[in-house]
Amino acid sequence: MLKIKKDIEIVRSNTAGLSSLSQESSDAIFKVLSDHFTCVKSCAVDNLIDLESLVSRKPDLVFLGLEFIPIFLGAGNQNANRIWVTKYLEDNGITSTGSSQNALQLQRNKALAKQCVIDANLMTSPFCIIKQGQKPNKDYMPLTYPLFIKPLDRGGGLGIDSNSVAYNFEQLVSKVRSIASTFQSDSIIEEYLPGREFSVAILKDENAESYSVMPIELIAPKDKYGIRILSDKVKNANVEQAVEVIEGDIKRRVTALALNVFNALGARDYGRIDIRLDKNDNPHFLEANLIPSLISGYGSFPKACLLNAGISHESMIVNIAKLGLDRLPVIKYQPKVLPSFLLAPAFANDTHISI
Repeated sequence: MLKIKKDIEIVRSNTAGLSSLSQESSDAIFKVLSDHFTCVKSCAVDNLIDLESLVSRKPDLVFLGLEFIPIFLGAGNQNANRIWVTKYLEDNGITSTGSSQNALQLQRNKALAKQCVIDANLMTSPFCIIKQGQKPNKDYMPLTYPLFIKPLDRGGGLGIDSNSVAYNFEQLVSKVRSIASTFQSDSIIEEYLPGREFSVAILKDENAESYSVMPIELIAPKDKYGIRILSDKVKNANVEQAVEVIEGDIKRRVTALALNVFNALGARDYGRIDIRLDKNDNPHFLEANLIPSLISGYGSFPKACLLNAGISHESMIVNIAKLGLDRLPVIKYQPKVLPSFLLAPAFANDTHISI
């Protein structure tokens, strides 16, 4: 097979909590791309020095496996302390796979994503935020029990378990405290949706402006309370069932909502939208993952591609890479943009808003 003459680097992080791409997934992507492109490398970007080194090598495409890096060690998780990798690469004339910084910021913060969906007149469960150290007010709870509690800015089911569904104030307080202690994260509180759960893979069609929208139903084992929850334990063990969606009306409404949410978030190329039904079988947006797991036979995205359209793992990876290459800058490798934090005094006493 004649290989395409392009230089591609697969980028992830070795820092816990930063990488959206596991080493296993990176290795699998490397193997696939090496069969189709002349030069494929993989690297870890953990800090600004690593990012500068990546830019200096001037690859034709970065296969993106992380959203941001901290400006410096110990900077914390505030937005002002982050360098968004896709934007930094773009400013230096290098294209990357997947969505832009704005869309990645929205999907990272579940409250911002849900508000964006509400502003677009799309369905999502009512919600509120309880910040770390903030004690919920028992006499003022704008939501109706049962409630679902999860970390505001974590993915992969982190922080989700059998205690995520609260039927009273005491259970709510206990779970919020657990999230703050374990993840140093605010909590997002939603009215619990008791219906079926779906994961929808969205992949732009090569050489076309249309998208393939591919839903699957995810059926988790019942927990000790008899509830099906896609917890981090369930996801890591890969024990949930992935079932093709056959019913015409449900499939139509779930896929329509997923694509509308994808567009409302300003996402591009590919991503995963999670949806759950309420007690009346109305679909509601749960959350988005715009750098979903791409491990063959593991993540919802590859499963949905295979079940719906027969798209193999190899074809999926190559398609994602080609979509990124289609956005090659007209003028490549402009002068490097120096991060603004290097041009201004330190902001140790400033107040920053976390997103």
